[in-house]
Amino acid sequence: MTSSPLLSSIDRRVPMIAPPCSLVIFGITGDLARKKLVSAVYDLAHRGLLHPSFSLVGFARRDWSIEEFQDFVRDAIEGHARTGFNERSWETLKQGLRFVGGTFDDAQAYQRLTDTLAELDETRGTAGNHNFYLSVPPSFFPVVCQNLADSGLSNSEQSKGYRRVIIEKPFGHDLDSARDLAGVLASAFEEKDIFRIDHYLGKETVQNIMALRFANTMFEPLWNANFVDHVQITMAEDIGIGTRAGYYDGIGAARDVIQNHLLQLLALTAMEEPVTFAPDAVVAEKEKVLSALRLPADLATGTARGQYTKGWQGGELIRGYLEEDNIPADSTTESFAALTLYVDSRRWAKVPFYLRTGKRLGKRVTEIAVVFKKAAHTPFDNSSTQELGNNALVIRVQPDEGITIRFGSKVPGTGMQVRDVTMDFGYGHAFTEDSAEAYERLILDAMIGDAPLFPRQKEVELSWKILDPVLDFWAKNGTPEPYRPGLWGPEGAHLMLQRDGRMWRIP
Repeated sequence: MTSSPLLSSIDRRVPMIAPPCSLVIFGITGDLARKKLVSAVYDLAHRGLLHPSFSLVGFARRDWSIEEFQDFVRDAIEGHARTGFNERSWETLKQGLRFVGGTFDDAQAYQRLTDTLAELDETRGTAGNHNFYLSVPPSFFPVVCQNLADSGLSNSEQSKGYRRVIIEKPFGHDLDSARDLAGVLASAFEEKDIFRIDHYLGKETVQNIMALRFANTMFEPLWNANFVDHVQITMAEDIGIGTRAGYYDGIGAARDVIQNHLLQLLALTAMEEPVTFAPDAVVAEKEKVLSALRLPADLATGTARGQYTKGWQGGELIRGYLEEDNIPADSTTESFAALTLYVDSRRWAKVPFYLRTGKRLGKRVTEIAVVFKKAAHTPFDNSSTQELGNNALVIRVQPDEGITIRFGSKVPGTGMQVRDVTMDFGYGHAFTEDSAEAYERLILDAMIGDAPLFPRQKEVELSWKILDPVLDFWAKNGTPEPYRPGLWGPEGAHLMLQRDGRMWRIP
């Protein structure tokens, strides 16, 4: 049987290796860089996926010698690397380490960075290929981009290689600010050289959504409004905001998770098959879904929000959101958000997509549940099937990555009783190799220039067009509903589904 172009492009039997290049991390002393980015770079190097000339350059407000920077990088690797510390891999990576000290608005620091990258081109052979990772708060994006432009570092036309910028969410806090950010980035880089990281899209199970749908004939014929009753997409955390008050308050659950992670999961779940797995083809199909999204007419009943209160969770007395450090007593920032959405297309006509996310919920889990309609007629006695639920296909994104299928099966015995059973696939059991950490995949793809897993600016804007009306409605109507820690959100979220004759899954 001949495979489709899409499946051929998904199937990378031989991992692609990064070209000669450097990765410059602005804000390398921050938590994200120290805990995730540095270890991801090391793990790529340890797996042989970086070119021998690869170089890592740290940029931060420190007066460090190269030896002190090497110590910092080694400590980060030993503390957080997925593949474990290997002396030979470390010695190879160590040869390409460089550090530039300075503030983000220091023109002389950018001149030192220019000199450093020129030295790497000459001595390491990085060939003019340089990636700039902005691991800094969004308020610093304009000054960093402006200095990269003023110093000529963002201009690939002046060299034989490429120049790319990698940024972390949030991509603005509403549609207008997202467009302003796009203008800032466009002043220094072309759109094809801008990589917006949504680390959820680097997870193996998220990428498997397309393989599940388009590599298997048993699922795709059922993946439509004729058979699907509704879809639930959940990202739940059992922790509070911790030390993130400065970032989280004023942002909230909807901006932090729904605008990016959950809408991207929805787009991958609902999109049509792309012609190939090439970035433009995948993005085009995601954009069609985001363009077709519709909110319910009544946002009071079609959305819900909440704040966790003081209470017991796991045998521990938990502080409420308003009691967390550095949270104003009158804060109306939601720690839980839920939306009802519809995709106005023939495939998904009238099928509701329910999205929810929150902190201090029952457990840490991210999943996509495709819930099918019940059989129109069953020949069994009603008493034997009254407890039978809807068939469901559940894609577990984290933490126990895999897929579960729920269906009815006869109970052993002389009677004809039918009961729900599950069939389970787990990545950890089915494959001998470990899945790469999300940042490993995304950093490697950025270096290669392969961008199917990176949201484009149009996707960002379409997502904000959906969320902005909800945020405006919430701002003008009341305050978040309280909910106890350890449960599954406020009563309003449960009523949102009950009005439709449905209920949330308990993962």
